[in-house]
Amino acid sequence: MKGVKKQHLPEKICLVCGRPFTWRKKWAKDWDNVKYCSEKCRRTK
Repeated sequence: MKGVKKQHLPEKICLVCGRPFTWRKKWAKDWDNVKYCSEKCRRTK
């Protein structure tokens, strides 16, 4: 995703809070399995 502007990054909707969140570099290898926007949402699933 190098050189991609922020508005063009992929987005998903959090399964817990329903808010959209965008791709982050730390999720690059595991983007298909990311379901929650934060650690807090992941814990309260």
